[in-house]
Amino acid sequence: MTTEQSRIKSLVGAAAAKLEKHRGIVTVGDLLDFAPRTYRTTRADLGSPEIGEYLVAVATVETATTRTMKTRRGKMLEAVITDGRSRMSVTFFNAYGHEKVVQAGRTLLFAGRVGEYKGRRQLAHPAYSTLEAIESLGDLAIDEGGLIPVYRHVPGVQSWGVSAAVRVVLGHLDAVVDAVPEEIRARRGLLGRLDALKALHAPETMDDVAAARHRLRYEEAFVLQALLGRRRAERAVERTRPRRPSQGLLADFDARLPFALTLGQVAVGEEILGELAAETPMHRLLQGDVGSGKTVVALRAMLAVVDSGAQAVLLAPTEVLAAQHERTIRVLLGDLAEAGMLGGADNATRVQLLTGSMGAQARREALTRIASGQAGIVVGTHALLEDVVSFADLGLVVIDEQHRFGVEQRDALRAKGEHPPHLLVMTATPIPRTVALTVFGDMATSTLRELPRGRQPVTTHVVPVDNPRWVERTWQRLAEEVAAGRQAYVVCPRIGGDDDAVDDGVDLVSDTDPGDDDADGERVPDDEAPERRLADVVGTVELLSQVPALAGLRLAALHGRMRPEDKDEVMARFSAGEVDVLVSTTVIEVGVDVPNASTMVILDADRFGISQLHQLRGRVGRGGHPGVCLLLTGSDAEVSRARLEALAATTDGFELARLDLAQRREGDVLGTAQSGVRSQLRHLSLLRDEAIIEQAREDVDAVLAADPELAGHPDLAAALERLAEEERAAYLEKS
Repeated sequence: MTTEQSRIKSLVGAAAAKLEKHRGIVTVGDLLDFAPRTYRTTRADLGSPEIGEYLVAVATVETATTRTMKTRRGKMLEAVITDGRSRMSVTFFNAYGHEKVVQAGRTLLFAGRVGEYKGRRQLAHPAYSTLEAIESLGDLAIDEGGLIPVYRHVPGVQSWGVSAAVRVVLGHLDAVVDAVPEEIRARRGLLGRLDALKALHAPETMDDVAAARHRLRYEEAFVLQALLGRRRAERAVERTRPRRPSQGLLADFDARLPFALTLGQVAVGEEILGELAAETPMHRLLQGDVGSGKTVVALRAMLAVVDSGAQAVLLAPTEVLAAQHERTIRVLLGDLAEAGMLGGADNATRVQLLTGSMGAQARREALTRIASGQAGIVVGTHALLEDVVSFADLGLVVIDEQHRFGVEQRDALRAKGEHPPHLLVMTATPIPRTVALTVFGDMATSTLRELPRGRQPVTTHVVPVDNPRWVERTWQRLAEEVAAGRQAYVVCPRIGGDDDAVDDGVDLVSDTDPGDDDADGERVPDDEAPERRLADVVGTVELLSQVPALAGLRLAALHGRMRPEDKDEVMARFSAGEVDVLVSTTVIEVGVDVPNASTMVILDADRFGISQLHQLRGRVGRGGHPGVCLLLTGSDAEVSRARLEALAATTDGFELARLDLAQRREGDVLGTAQSGVRSQLRHLSLLRDEAIIEQAREDVDAVLAADPELAGHPDLAAALERLAEEERAAYLEKS
C-alpha cells in the first residue's frame, strides 16, 4: 500500500525527475495535490476555438509538408489537420523529429494554444501524442469525447503524461489520511478524500470535478483554520506581566504631538492599552490604508510599554525601512528620545537601531544598550533575530510588513522576552476579511480607515508610452512640481548597470491574464515572442539627464543592492531637499516619509500589482501639497490596462486590495512567508470561497471546543503536524 508520504520515483519512472525539478513534486501527496487547471474534451470543433484558447483535440493529419525557411537555417513543417468537420493549420518552426510522426493519414491527439497567421487559425508548435502512447491513461475515452485533465506545464512531460503518472499512483493507493472528520463530511455533504482525488484527476463528468474541488477547498480551509485555532487556544492560556504606563512618558508624548489623532487612532490606541495591561499577551493585527497613521499608533504602544519599565522592539524587513522608522521615531519624540544626553527630558528613553551592516564597534555598543535596558525602543532588521541579541525586559514586539516574515521569525523574536511579550503586527496592505480569517486568524484585528487631517489627495493618470506627447508632458509636469519647490520620485522595476536584476521586494506580475498559464503546451521559441525590456534605475538616471524639461535638476539613484551607508546617505539628502528627483526601485514602497515629495512617475507600471502600486503612490501627498502619480505603460494587454485604470479610479486601498486578490493568484498576494499559510493555496480562493472559509472556521471551533488536544481526531492532528513541518522547513530555507 502506497502512502501520501511515499516518493513517486519508483512508481512513475523517468517523469519523476522532471516533476521534482520543475514543480517540486517529490511525494505521492505532492503529485495528488498537483490539480488539473482545467479539463478538455476531445470532441472539439476545430472551426470554433477562439484565438488564445487552449485546444485539446483528436484530429487526423490531412497534409504534411516541409520547406526551407527564408530567414534562418533549417526546415519548418506545415500541416493541415481535420476532425472530420473542420480544418486547422499546424506549424512547427523546426521540423526535425516532428516530420516522422506528423504524417498524412495519422490520427493524433494535439494540444496547444490557438493562434492566428494571415487571418487563419493555427496551432504553432503544439504538443501531440499518438493514441497508442496514451493507453496508460486507462479508461480515458479518447474517441468518445472523454474528459482530459490539463495540468500546468512541466517541461519534458506533456499534460497527458502527468495524468498517466497520477493514475498510476492512484492505482497503488488504498487509503489516505482524511483530516476532515466523518461527521462533518456527512453533515456538509463532502466526498471522502480518496474519492475526491480520484474524481479530480480521473473524472467521468464535470459534476465529479465540481464535487472534488468543493471537498478539497473545504479541506484546505479546515486544516488552516484548525492550525490557527490551536494557536489561539495555546495563547489564551499564556500569562505575561501586565504593562501599564506609570512614568508619564506616553502622556508627555501625547501632549506635544503637533497634530490631533483621528477617532480611529484613539479607539485603536485604547484597545491596545487595555490589552497591554492584561495578563494574557496581546496578539493583534493593525491594518490600515496608506497614510492612515499606523506608525503613530504603534509608537504609542511602544511608549506605553517603555513607560512601564520594559522595552519595545520594532522589526522591519529592510535596512532602508528600519532606518526610516528610527529617524521618524526620533523626530516625533524629540528630547523624549535623549535619555542620558544633555537636554534630554527627565523621563526620556533611548532609541537604538540594529542592522546587519553596522560596523563592529557600533554593533557592540548597540548590543550593550539593548541588553542593559538603556535602549527602551529598539528598531532593526533580521539582525534582531540573532542569538547574540538579548533584552533586559522585552515587553512588546512590533512587526512591520508581516507578510515579509514567517511565524517562526516572529516567535523567535518573542522568545527573547523573560515573560511572553505582547505582539503587534502591522500590514501596510489593506486586506479583505477572508484574508484576515485565513492568514491572521490567530490574531485580533484592528483597522484604521480614516486618514489623518492634512493628508492631501493623490490624482493618478495612466500614460501610454506610445503617445510621445503624453510622455513629454509627464516630464514637463514633474519639472513644474520641482520648480514650485517640491520633489519627485521616478520608480523603475529593475536596477540595471552591471547587475541587471529585479530589485529586492519588487512584485512583478505578468501582463497576461494571471489565471492563464501560457506554457501548457510547448513554448514558442524566444525569437517568436520577444520580451519587452523593463526600465531600470541606472539607465533611467542617464535618460532623464538628457530630457530638456529636466535640465539642471538634481538626480539621485536608490536601489536595494547599494551599500547600506550609501542608501542612508541618498535618503538623507532627499529628505533634506538636496535631491530634486529620486530614481528608485521599490525600496521606497513603504515607510519612506518625505512630506515635500508631491509627484511620482512609475515606469512599466503594468508590471506591478495593484496593492504595490497603491503603496508606492502613498509616498506622495504626505505634506501640504496635492499629489500626482503618473503610470507609464507600454502594455496593450487588456488585463494590465484594467488593473491600472482601476488604480486611477479610486484611492480606497480596501477596494483595491479586494480587486488585486480577484485578479491575481493567492500565492502572489499572500507572499511566500505569510503567517500560517503555505507559499501558495492549492485549491482555496479567498474571495470565491468565503462561505467555505466561514463554514470551516465554525466547524473547527466546535471540534476544538470538544477535543482541544485532538485525541479523538488523529488524522487532523497529523495534517496539522505536516503543515507545521512545512512552515519550519520554509523558515529554515529563508534563514
